Amino acid sequence: MTTVGLTCAAPRLRADAVRNRERIIAAARETMVEFGAEVPLDEIARRAGVGNATLYRHFADRQELIHHVTLSVMSRIADRAERALAEEPDAFEALRRFAHDAVEERIGALCPLLSDGVDHARPELLAARERLDAAVEAVMGAARDSGQLRTDIAVGDLMVALTQLTRPLPGGACLDFDGFVHRHLQLFLDGLRAPGRSELPGAAATLEDLRRRGAGRCGVR
Repeated sequence: MTTVGLTCAAPRLRADAVRNRERIIAAARETMVEFGAEVPLDEIARRAGVGNATLYRHFADRQELIHHVTLSVMSRIADRAERALAEEPDAFEALRRFAHDAVEERIGALCPLLSDGVDHARPELLAARERLDAAVEAVMGAARDSGQLRTDIAVGDLMVALTQLTRPLPGGACLDFDGFVHRHLQLFLDGLRAPGRSELPGAAATLEDLRRRGAGRCGVR
């Protein structure tokens, strides 16, 4: 008699449970930008419109929630890169669209907050990082192959700029932070166009360079 081994798949969440989970992650992302990584979980639940019990049913503790916020941010940025490349007929316009879309994720504010609470060796985080790396590389590669992106720029240069531009400003909130960020991002993007008008000091920064130097945050490590 042959014994057939059975594997148990994880139960699928009901549609309402999926919506609650997504609302909690979105609320956590928003409140962490506003108040920092130690924002009370009660406030996150309130912002998400769910009870505390619902939050803890989905996320056992703060570290687990931070892990899923990080995955969400990386996935959303990769989505934006893939859509820009697929939908824009002009390669540099795809890069421009991706960059302006990506700053909406406020990675400069989130990455320092999330970095210490994430286990970067978890398989799902490694997979999300690989997808993000490939998506951004593809956008920049297309712009470079079209002859519109200067050749002495690499992905690390772009990601550092996006991170720095979306860092909270010292001395309080900017009256028009969104306008400030998009205005200065446009100046930066204009400087990426080929041909370059000056020789850049140093070498182009790759994502691997950032990881080796310990500067990588939010999946860049």
